[in-house]
Amino acid sequence: MRGFLVKDKKKTLEEMAFSIQNGDEELLNQLLQDYQPFIKKTVSSVCKHYISNSDDEFSIGLIAFHDAILKFDTSKGSSLLAFAEVIIKRRVIDYLRSTNKYKDLRLDCNPDEDSSSSAYEDTLSIEEYNRSLDNEKRKEEILRLEIVLQSYGLNFHDLVTHSPKHEDARESAISVAKTLVEDEKLFAYLKEKKRLPIKLLEKKVKVSRKTLERNRKYIIAIVLIMSSDFVYLKEYLKGRLT
Repeated sequence: MRGFLVKDKKKTLEEMAFSIQNGDEELLNQLLQDYQPFIKKTVSSVCKHYISNSDDEFSIGLIAFHDAILKFDTSKGSSLLAFAEVIIKRRVIDYLRSTNKYKDLRLDCNPDEDSSSSAYEDTLSIEEYNRSLDNEKRKEEILRLEIVLQSYGLNFHDLVTHSPKHEDARESAISVAKTLVEDEKLFAYLKEKKRLPIKLLEKKVKVSRKTLERNRKYIIAIVLIMSSDFVYLKEYLKGRLT
């Protein structure tokens, strides 16, 4: 982390978040790498034991940190790390509850008062969580998807670091996935070989081989969502297929 921070010592973390939100993918990937100790420490504080890169809880924390960077409102003047800490803890608590690893968990943080109260809640009650049936089912789908991804040699960490960062790039990748799902030959190849049929896809879509290769992990994940009964995850795709 030291070398990276020296390089950008004149830039605050909040300014880096602004740069990332404006398309600096290299900086995003660097922050995801550099702040893994912070993520592990935050996740470990919830789980009450050491968390390593191979733990599912770490993957949940990494995704939460990624989302916090992209969603952080630089105009609020608050701390990105304070915001990220709350988001990470909330996601990990939801995950632990959905897997019944802990019966009761509380989120105790005091984030910047300028931040949205809807994004910062001091306490998450188990009763409130149990009443949120949709959230529970959504978490179950994410866990099921993670198992499916493993059979393709993928995980959520891959999706965080390899997902297209711009909306038009995501829409293009989703369109490619739709083409693959609707083509029996292409879909059969993916299911059998567990890899993207790039050469065959080149003939079907108006996307370069380089782009297909760069987004292959994201495309595979979207195909798996489209072709399975992931009702809640498919909501993410609504309005993106025209």
